[in-house]
Amino acid sequence: MGHVSKRTEGKAEEIGGKIKGAVGKMLGNKQMEAEGKGKELKGEAKQEVAKAGERTKGAVEQIAGKTKHFVGEVFDNEQMKLEGKAKELKGKAREAGNR
Repeated sequence: MGHVSKRTEGKAEEIGGKIKGAVGKMLGNKQMEAEGKGKELKGEAKQEVAKAGERTKGAVEQIAGKTKHFVGEVFDNEQMKLEGKAKELKGKAREAGNR
């Protein structure tokens, strides 16, 4: 369980930045408020980069799945067709889950 995803890391940084910014605003500390906003934006950016990477993986899975399904069709191999379709659907789900 030691591995934290970049998306989770980015979310934690975003939340930490929001908290720091709010505390800075409450205390009238403009520097702390600005640092918090910077940290929040950096966290948001990390999340977007992670999601883009997952969307790319999803697209690659879809293509590989479609290819395997097609080859299964050509050779009339039911198992290969099903495995290909499953991989294609997995790729679509990965893409959709990272919008």
